[in-house]
Amino acid sequence: MLAHFALSRGRSASLLTHFNKFPLKKNRRVCSTRAGAVSIEEMLSIGMGQDEKHAPLDLDLRLHEFEERVRMCNRGREKKSDFLPFIVENNIIGYIHPVIAEHLKQFQDVFILEFFFDHNNGMFTNDACTSGYITFHHQLKTPDERTEAIGGAVKWLHKEGVILGLRNELYPVALAFGTELLFSLERAAVPYFGTKGYGVHMNGYVDIGGEKSLWIGKRSETKATFPGMLDHLVAGGLPVGITCKENVIKECNEEACIPRTIAEMVIPVGAVSYEDIDGITCKRDVLFCYDLLLPDDFQPTNTDGELESFMLVPVAQVANVIHKTNHFKPNCAIVIIDFLFRHGYINPNQSGYLQLLQSLRSGECI
Repeated sequence: MLAHFALSRGRSASLLTHFNKFPLKKNRRVCSTRAGAVSIEEMLSIGMGQDEKHAPLDLDLRLHEFEERVRMCNRGREKKSDFLPFIVENNIIGYIHPVIAEHLKQFQDVFILEFFFDHNNGMFTNDACTSGYITFHHQLKTPDERTEAIGGAVKWLHKEGVILGLRNELYPVALAFGTELLFSLERAAVPYFGTKGYGVHMNGYVDIGGEKSLWIGKRSETKATFPGMLDHLVAGGLPVGITCKENVIKECNEEACIPRTIAEMVIPVGAVSYEDIDGITCKRDVLFCYDLLLPDDFQPTNTDGELESFMLVPVAQVANVIHKTNHFKPNCAIVIIDFLFRHGYINPNQSGYLQLLQSLRSGECI
């Protein structure tokens, strides 16, 4: 038997019982818009020795360091049972921590917390981690109604300091990519409600005399997330109302001034996915991967302030940096590892090949 209650103080206070602890070589080129605390040249200096510049990636290179980069995007998955399923139209579309559920009690006309009835003791269980879930109030039937209602809750959570750095950008929430929209959610709130987030990441590279080099960017030191870390030439989240390809083309212009005539030649090459639980957030991302072969003389220029410098680096050197350091933004590292597989820099002769390949889609990739 199932019964439901609004998120009232009496019913939800116990949710916090166990969770109160959370409150270069010749063809290398460098383009910089401002100097950061550590330069991009310094961060990419691994593998820059004269004997290593032209060397292919060592076939005996152990892959467990790459596996560690993947694990950095898949932390805390054993804690997923601590979260309450967020159910819409009888399907789980997210996961909400009890700490967030405690805040949501303010919105009894938006959210309902369901409890199961324990016939053994004739009581409703209030251990929501194992016996309950959150859903929208039954009066919220349409995507627009849900979007407006949850948007009000998100603004309050931001005002209270629970959700930081609103982006004023809506992400689609659906059972699976490309299926019917259930509602839209502020980008910054996505990991707090544990809904899927989709993005596009593009490997921009050149091929000079058979040697491939990747354009790498360095994030601005003022970025709210991962400031000063190494990044792709082009990447971005996938908001409501735009296709993956159009989003890549848009980001190409904004982040690297790549003309549309060149950006339209971008090739979709697959996707990676991960699930990262950090405190009270559950980040479930799917990143659509793209490759773009750029002209040899291309020079990127950033216009949106998100990247402060660029550098063209041999692929083997990029692999060494990922292998030996944590300089790359974690999800960018796994997209580049996927590039290494597809372009033959990692091969089946290396121990752990299949395990690493499989781990690139550790999250629900739908």
